Amino acid sequence: MKITVDVDCTPEEARTFLGLPDVKPMQEALMKQIQDQMAANLHAMEPETMLKVWLPAGVQGMEQLQKMFWSQFAAGGQRPKEK
Repeated sequence: MKITVDVDCTPEEARTFLGLPDVKPMQEALMKQIQDQMAANLHAMEPETMLKVWLPAGVQGMEQLQKMFWSQFAAGGQRPKEK
């Protein structure tokens, strides 16, 4: 025997029926706080400063990756000496 029950309700109604707390006000307050902090940080930094902070790390990482590939290619091209 198979029984199927379809319930047509909103998420708020389901939350209330199951006895779950309404966390929407807390989420909204937290999102507002995060937005305010991000806006303050963005206004404090100038675009030129942000590029100077972010770009060197990316370029340096790419240079290290390139050096690693070249060293592996160089090592792979060398044949072991036969005895």
